[in-house]
Amino acid sequence: MPQSLSYLLVHVVFSTKDRNPCLDEKIRPGLYQYIAGCVREMGCEALRVGGFNDHVHVAARISRTVTVAKLVEIMKTASSKWIKTKHIDLKHFEWQRGYGAFTVSHYNLDALLRYIDTQEEHHRTRSFQEEYRAFLKKHCIKYDERYVWD
Repeated sequence: MPQSLSYLLVHVVFSTKDRNPCLDEKIRPGLYQYIAGCVREMGCEALRVGGFNDHVHVAARISRTVTVAKLVEIMKTASSKWIKTKHIDLKHFEWQRGYGAFTVSHYNLDALLRYIDTQEEHHRTRSFQEEYRAFLKKHCIKYDERYVWD
């Protein structure tokens, strides 16, 4: 086969350092647009970027030449710099060290996009920690509670 083809959908989740709820309604729209731009610059497709005051969700189709780790590194590094320059009160902003990355079936993509679109509503009743634990359980990922929140 002379071509290399792929259709890889990924759901990435990462939080602010110590889950600091600093991503208010004024910051989020510009931040999401900026992150989507970072994804596109990597040759990937940002299908949706959203989240709440202490975390971000990204649904993306990743290029066959980009690793998930590199994509997350670029998104977090660039957006952290953007936040610090655009919002002077957040000059010490940091993302949490880790992240979650989950594969998504094409058949479940619409549900994921709806889920990301309704984050504000969703988090009226569920914390980020509860949400993240549910993702880990859903994807059969075993974790040590002592380390999952570092």
